[in-house]
Amino acid sequence: MDLVFCGTPQFAVPTLEKLAESGFAVRLVITQPDRPRGRGQKPAASPLKLRAQALGLSVIEPEQVKINDALRAQLESLQPAAIVIVGYGRIIPPWMLALAPLGNLNLHASLLPKYRGAAPIQWTIANGETVTGVTTMRINEGLDTGDILLQKEAAIAPDDTAVTLAPRLAAIGADLMVETLRGLEAGRLQSRPQDHSCATLAPLLKKTDGRIAFARSAQEIANRLRGFQPWPGAFTTFRAKQLSVTAAAAIAPAVPVLEPGILTVEGERLLAGCGNSTALELLELQPEGRKRMPARDFLHGYRPRSGERLGE
Repeated sequence: MDLVFCGTPQFAVPTLEKLAESGFAVRLVITQPDRPRGRGQKPAASPLKLRAQALGLSVIEPEQVKINDALRAQLESLQPAAIVIVGYGRIIPPWMLALAPLGNLNLHASLLPKYRGAAPIQWTIANGETVTGVTTMRINEGLDTGDILLQKEAAIAPDDTAVTLAPRLAAIGADLMVETLRGLEAGRLQSRPQDHSCATLAPLLKKTDGRIAFARSAQEIANRLRGFQPWPGAFTTFRAKQLSVTAAAAIAPAVPVLEPGILTVEGERLLAGCGNSTALELLELQPEGRKRMPARDFLHGYRPRSGERLGE
């Protein structure tokens, strides 16, 4: 089966590898152009581009897709049976949706219709879910609204972060995409529409999503900390400077009850009051301009006092 593959991040790499090793003919890989990355902001290739080149596959990096006559002519000449899309980061135009007989097939990192959008893994964890999964679907002109082909569940461990969960979902999804293509090829796989009334959104993360609102319960804050890794993380202010919280544990109920944002020092433990009579034990912190440090070192170095407030 001739395929075109569109993707950009590391999450897309296992699917490309699995398709290549399973005997599918990936005629073309489309990825986003090199972008400035890192401290020096030098142009760097996407993870998918690097892997595609290592596999000896043809790669192109169009600046735009919606209006691109050259790209359209190239894809029409290839006549792919399907276009596989994993984290490409571009809206697929109608002309491309109509191109392949089996459709534009997307691997999405949630159990649709829940968590439609750009950051499903992050928001799934941030919202305290214990089960997630992956979905293969046919893309339409909506935001993750296309018909579902296959789904597979995966458990979320209490200590999972977006960083630890993403590779597991990517591996599960790679196998599921192969199963999807085999099923479509054999004519034994039927799609089904999503129940749009059950849809939830997982919008692109913003820096402000990482700001800790201590009016939330400690468990909510801990979940958001896990979900928003590696960016935007979880942060507040302490003595007028930014303080990142890189590890924490929820305590409920807190004794004594602390006002949200108020610190208390218990020996070598540092707790912050949260909503619903809960508290957050701060286990690892990163003061502005410093490296991460355990709470014990923070206590010895900064000597916070019980009654001081975070977030001011």
